[in-house]
Amino acid sequence: MRISLLALAVALGASTASAGPPESVDPVAIPAYRLLHPGLAAAGQPTPAALEGLREMGFRTVVNLRAEKEGPANERAVVEAQGLRYVSIPVTTDTFSLADVEALEKVLNDPQAAPVLVHCASSNRVGAAWAAVQARRGKSLEEAEAAGREAGLHSPPMAAAVRRVLGVPAPATAPPALATAPPAAPVNP
Repeated sequence: MRISLLALAVALGASTASAGPPESVDPVAIPAYRLLHPGLAAAGQPTPAALEGLREMGFRTVVNLRAEKEGPANERAVVEAQGLRYVSIPVTTDTFSLADVEALEKVLNDPQAAPVLVHCASSNRVGAAWAAVQARRGKSLEEAEAAGREAGLHSPPMAAAVRRVLGVPAPATAPPALATAPPAAPVNP
């Protein structure tokens, strides 16, 4: 009897630990939330109440792509008070770099980090970083950009930053439209 109760407790503990983060959440609490795979979620800025509940949601690590001056000033303290790991990788359209992508990859490649919540304000920067990670993992540029859009990439400037980081030229643009006015009549000398 004792062995079977112990086996049941171990089985229940293992299933709880592997449950991972939810597939969906209240969009008011965590906007633009998307489960990219069982160990990784992308999102916009969680509300203060949602930040306080990240451990109960199954997360072990929170990666914040916002600059320190953005978002709640006490985010690190709230996350770490729950026993979670907090990683700050501040990203902007102008500063997004290969070093930022590598810092995110380091977290994502750490088996002790998962499940991970990566967030910014709207998930746009998360999508950009995810696109770059996917390209570095061997996806074609088109596949990587699609994965980025799925994770929240939505602004053309951030999409251009992804291409810059990956060393890919920006797509060719069409020449400016020609004026529609008729050509000037020839002047007789």
